[in-house]
Amino acid sequence: MAQVKIYYEPELELLTVFWQPPRKKQIATELGDGAILIKDETTGEPIGMELLSSRPNDDRFDSVSVEMGRLAEAS
Repeated sequence: MAQVKIYYEPELELLTVFWQPPRKKQIATELGDGAILIKDETTGEPIGMELLSSRPNDDRFDSVSVEMGRLAEAS
């Protein structure tokens, strides 16, 4: 089972979400609207994200959809 780790730093208004462990060598790519994608530097695989200027009831979460489970295998 995958573990998602969420960190919120209210004094910085910074929300960080990791769905894989942080890496010593990771890179960040700005996606716009204060969203930053964190990737493994070696493989380019996304491992987390950050939201800048994040506050409770942030309207950027209106467009976030989280689905849990396994993808069905193609026939």
